[in-house]
Amino acid sequence: MANSKLKIVYIMKMLMEKSDEEHPISIKEIIEFLKQYGISAERKAIYNDIESLQTYGLDIIKINGSRNRYYIGNRNFELPEVKLLVDAVQASRFITIKKSKELVRKLETLVSENDAKVLHKHVLFQDRIKNGNETIYYNVDIINKAILEKRQIHFKYYEYTVDKEKRYRRDGNTYTVSPYALCWANENYYLIGYYDRYNDISHFRVDRMTSVSVDENLKIFYKEDYKDFNLAKYSKKVFDMYSGETECVRLKFSNELIGVVIDKFGESVKITEKYKDSFCIEEEVIIGDPFLGWLFMLGEKVEVLYPNKLKEKIENRAEKLIEIYKR
Repeated sequence: MANSKLKIVYIMKMLMEKSDEEHPISIKEIIEFLKQYGISAERKAIYNDIESLQTYGLDIIKINGSRNRYYIGNRNFELPEVKLLVDAVQASRFITIKKSKELVRKLETLVSENDAKVLHKHVLFQDRIKNGNETIYYNVDIINKAILEKRQIHFKYYEYTVDKEKRYRRDGNTYTVSPYALCWANENYYLIGYYDRYNDISHFRVDRMTSVSVDENLKIFYKEDYKDFNLAKYSKKVFDMYSGETECVRLKFSNELIGVVIDKFGESVKITEKYKDSFCIEEEVIIGDPFLGWLFMLGEKVEVLYPNKLKEKIENRAEKLIEIYKR
């Protein structure tokens, strides 16, 4: 009797898990499915349950025929959407292999079993560089709690030696930071917050943090300049999460690089001049190693027009590289 009360729930379960446009199910199949749970049901009762589920909002499509068949039409997530999420999990270096497999299994439950099998065939973790720090998820949870409760956090921060061993920065002393936000950039998760040792906003890789804890007695400190902190602007400003001097730069690119420029600066990038084979832009960037590396990657297809200090940095860097290879 108890199971009979759950009949409509099991019908919904079967439709969600077993049916899709390519695999509609019949009333007979539903009756056989219910028997597995010790539930006997007549066709008329199942018709009524399906109507109730439709009234509830489930998009159940009926295929008329000698044997009517049913399947779930629109789901909260369609197969292409789940495929995008699965691909993102696979590609993310931040997520460990173990956690990646767990997340993919959960994502597969958003589609039918048949679609899940198709998804699973394309899930590959071999030869992908993945983080091995399983505590990341606990760190993220603790940091989120601190942000919501507006509390400071404590943690230790490490780097690697050439022997691939962990070495704690500041001789293992604890960092105390006012957490403002978490940001996913360059395939890593970063904590962004105020660090009183620098009297400024700093960022830390979450996977390099250990012994993370919330200080229930210390409220978040908001520096006057950052009371209206904007994560998107900050992320763009620091340019790949590295520090350096913020400068207005003028650059000249070959026309073929317009896609690369839009990918880097966005569609709102300010194009100041257009020529037959090239164009110029003006942007506010941080002139740090990532930006210099990006310019070197583009080679002769980009020219720095301003400022002169950036030209000098590129020239000095090029001379050092030439020296290394002349040896």
